[in-house]
Amino acid sequence: MPDQLFEYAVIRVVPRVEREEFINIGVILYCPKQKFLKTILKVDEARITALAPGLDIDCLKDNINSFERIANGDAKAGPIAKLDIASRFRWLTATRSTVVQSSKVHPGLCTDAEATLVKLFNQLVG
Repeated sequence: MPDQLFEYAVIRVVPRVEREEFINIGVILYCPKQKFLKTILKVDEARITALAPGLDIDCLKDNINSFERIANGDAKAGPIAKLDIASRFRWLTATRSTVVQSSKVHPGLCTDAEATLVKLFNQLVG
């Protein structure tokens, strides 16, 4: 299979948006040719608590779960999750000023979107 275009963004926790400090917690990857949209997310409670001791971790986990459910197209996640795959990716990676944010979108080429997602996650989140 020849290389195919993909786009990805890093998912971040930004406890105090005015300070612009963040912790990378995941990666979202979209590959239209492979009809692939998936996230890998990991909440490191110790790191997040060290940066933001008062942050409600349970509420954060609920928001992150919603993010993942929308990416997966889970109909129970609301109207955004019912959109086509490209629209869900664009909505999830849109610029916002909330505790859960994404980086700018970056392009690349891959033959296996799943393997590329895992590789990016290991490099950028660990």
